[in-house]
Amino acid sequence: MPPVVVASKCTGCGACENICPGDLMAVEKGKACCRTKRDCWDCMSCVKACPAQAIEIRIPYQLGYYPAKLVPEVKEKSIIWTCTDIYGKVEQFHVKTRNE
Repeated sequence: MPPVVVASKCTGCGACENICPGDLMAVEKGKACCRTKRDCWDCMSCVKACPAQAIEIRIPYQLGYYPAKLVPEVKEKSIIWTCTDIYGKVEQFHVKTRNE
């Protein structure tokens, strides 16, 4: 699923545009957007890079139905993944990203 930009949170900083390996993210009129949604390969680089947490990836309909979503919060040595299911149940998963 292509990224969803929450316009009210987006600051237009360009972090998503700089990190996107497919050169699909852009900042237009001060807000981030995905230029070609069908070409997005769901790498979530833009989601993890966004300092304002303004970009979300919706879990595909076949896996979670709307409004299920998965949101990362990138820390210095870990990522906290917050998963919200279709009933609003929230679970968090902590994943280390750096060796200590």
